[in-house]
Amino acid sequence: MRSRSQLQRRKSIVKAAAALASRGGVEAMQMRTVAERAGVALGTLYRYFPSKMDLVVAVVSEEIDLLEGSMERRPPRASDPPQRAVEVLMRATRGLMREPELAEALIRSLLLSDVKTDFGDRMSRLLLRAAAPPDADVPEDDPRRVLVRSLSSVWTMEMIEMLRGHATADEIQAKLEIAAARLLEDF
Repeated sequence: MRSRSQLQRRKSIVKAAAALASRGGVEAMQMRTVAERAGVALGTLYRYFPSKMDLVVAVVSEEIDLLEGSMERRPPRASDPPQRAVEVLMRATRGLMREPELAEALIRSLLLSDVKTDFGDRMSRLLLRAAAPPDADVPEDDPRRVLVRSLSSVWTMEMIEMLRGHATADEIQAKLEIAAARLLEDF
């Protein structure tokens, strides 16, 4: 159990790291610079985040928290499950692309990090909540979980293409609509 001051300190560190990453990617997230910006000692930073990748994963988690909060406040409104799932993914896309340097840092960390992250599981749960009927109980072994995870993977690859300058948001949305229609047709 962490005290309120510990939680506040952790939040301050993650916020400082996100601000640095949004200006210069993962390279800008030097641990000493993050500690200075957060107003904590370098040893304190390492106590909370033993490595830079642990810190990047925390920033990713914070971004997902924001997306989840957005979905709670304004649930997807599309009439069919595939379109609701695409709405979730496009909100995530727009949110990430407001800070392209941060988006690149987050995607790179997911691809290159040995640090365990629950990003895929959390995105899948968001998509499942959007696509499944509100009262649906989807067991852990339900194949629909694999389908939404696959859609999340398609989105991640499309984000990479966008960050490389090889796709626009409209092109990504068109591809996601096709993938979602096929993958989620039985929802």
